Amino acid sequence: MHWSSKNSIILSQVCVGIFAALLLAVDIFAYPLASQFCQNVHYIGGSGWEQLWTVTDWQLVAVLLTAVYVGSVFAWIALYKLFRLLRQIKQGRVFVEENVKLLRVISWCCFGAAAATLVGGAAAVKLILPLLVLAAAAAFMGLIVRIVKNVFQQAITMKSELDLTI
Repeated sequence: MHWSSKNSIILSQVCVGIFAALLLAVDIFAYPLASQFCQNVHYIGGSGWEQLWTVTDWQLVAVLLTAVYVGSVFAWIALYKLFRLLRQIKQGRVFVEENVKLLRVISWCCFGAAAATLVGGAAAVKLILPLLVLAAAAAFMGLIVRIVKNVFQQAITMKSELDLTI
């Protein structure tokens, strides 16, 4: 089988669908997952952290659920925009302004999810390390998408200049 760009786009759309299904599962099972996670998490940094903030398990679960659901809103928006971007590319509309706008929204969704996760980690010291890692990953993804958006923007500018010279 010859692997074409059309097949690659279809695979990407399937992956977006899989991520949507996983996100839905996380949204549905967030409470039991958060409860289990919070029971198994340990303090970091030694006894100094425990003296700074005393957080009960239900408060920890509440903070984690808030971070998950706020991040989930950003994730749903990003997945929808990714699907629209893939549909545009499948139609042959690659270097168009609409795609730049879609990429811009996706990047801001990544930064929004990073902020929600970072705030959640700061609010619950027990969770700061795992949420800090997630926040860093989301921010890094936002940076990558932002750079791709800038490349698209430059390509659109170059394409329009090229179209004017012909």
